Amino acid sequence: MGFELRERWGGQPLWTRWVLAVHVIGFLEGACVHILDVARDGIHAYASFPQVPLQVFFVSLAILDPLVAVLVGLVRREGVWLASAVMVTDVFANWWGNRHWLQDDPVKLLSLLPITLFGLFVVAFLVPLRRTVTRTTGRPQVTLPPPGDSRIAQP
Repeated sequence: MGFELRERWGGQPLWTRWVLAVHVIGFLEGACVHILDVARDGIHAYASFPQVPLQVFFVSLAILDPLVAVLVGLVRREGVWLASAVMVTDVFANWWGNRHWLQDDPVKLLSLLPITLFGLFVVAFLVPLRRTVTRTTGRPQVTLPPPGDSRIAQP
């Protein structure tokens, strides 16, 4: 597994390795935040959001964020897709759940800047990253010897 993983990372262009590394770091940071929140306050960690679906989603990020970090770290195209889906949902949920700040205290919206920028980064690289990861980590191709080769058993 270790050698295969080294080949997967080593087979990527330099820009892809950097983007994958930023993904892994970002999702590990998010995982730490959500895991610590849930460890500290349990399933009511996000009770400040009145919408129950948002509370459930933010608690679920304690599982989704590490899952994305692992899949991206393994250079799996499923990880690239899941990273984008999680970030689109996460950014939307944060903006929706904190929309009251638009009137109450718009300056507090600056706290959403890091997650918004990271979300834009992840989504901006979805297509090029998916293409590169798919191209370089596809299933190994099986090559057959040419017809009439003496290594093929004849009936």
